[in-house]
Amino acid sequence: MIRPAVIDDLEFLASANERMAVETEHKTLVPATIRAGVGRVLADGQLGRYFVAEEDGRAVGCLLITYEWSDWRNGMFWWVQSVFVEPAYRGRGVYRGLYAAVKELAAAEGGCCGFRLYVEKDNARAQQTYERLGMSATDYLMFEAPLADNPSRDELRLD
Repeated sequence: MIRPAVIDDLEFLASANERMAVETEHKTLVPATIRAGVGRVLADGQLGRYFVAEEDGRAVGCLLITYEWSDWRNGMFWWVQSVFVEPAYRGRGVYRGLYAAVKELAAAEGGCCGFRLYVEKDNARAQQTYERLGMSATDYLMFEAPLADNPSRDELRLD
């Protein structure tokens, strides 16, 4: 079952983000910061929306959608972020179900011109999953310039 996340999902979502960061980027997130960040999204739908996959009433996967306006397309890209599936449930269609539900929602709501996501360049398994679902790599590289006074900038630690 795929459903929108609620405040009661905060601990699962934060834990999923922490585990995903270690697994895919070898980074340790600061628990208070990630919980505050997840909480802000759950409280303010303009920042994004989390979705949860459940099996037998237990959360087994999640993803976050955030938004990017495209003036070129006069529409909103939905960014797929914070994807996590419990290891025991991988390869069983959990992410496929999450992605299908989000695509269906985007079609129903209108205004979405496409989906984007970023993936670690060495995460071949995730890349294959996205390709099987009809996504393709773009010609763009991602650049970033964190603000020096952002207190969370230094809270990400490499393991």
